[in-house]
Amino acid sequence: MPGPIVHLGATVLCTHAGQATPTVSFPRVMVGGQPVVTQPTPYVIAGCTLPPPIAANGPCVTGQWLTGSVRVLAGGMPLVLMDSLSICAPTGTPMLPTVVKPRVIAT
Repeated sequence: MPGPIVHLGATVLCTHAGQATPTVSFPRVMVGGQPVVTQPTPYVIAGCTLPPPIAANGPCVTGQWLTGSVRVLAGGMPLVLMDSLSICAPTGTPMLPTVVKPRVIAT
């Protein structure tokens, strides 16, 4: 499905409201003045509210995108889209892009 592209300045949260930040971006391709993020890029998560073991299996520490764009690539890698699937470790819950540049769409 086509969707807005996730970039370095996008707001991405874990399911428990932790702030997810990409460890690297792809600065050769810009969206609204921000570098794009490719699918293999790992994310670090800070501020996850899920309690640690015994009460739960949290907090979320890292995140990884499982899907990306099919037709649009940056440096040969798929881009992360707003509807891309992801997983956080160690909880197994998804990351949720909430704010992106809506004017740039990729498939």
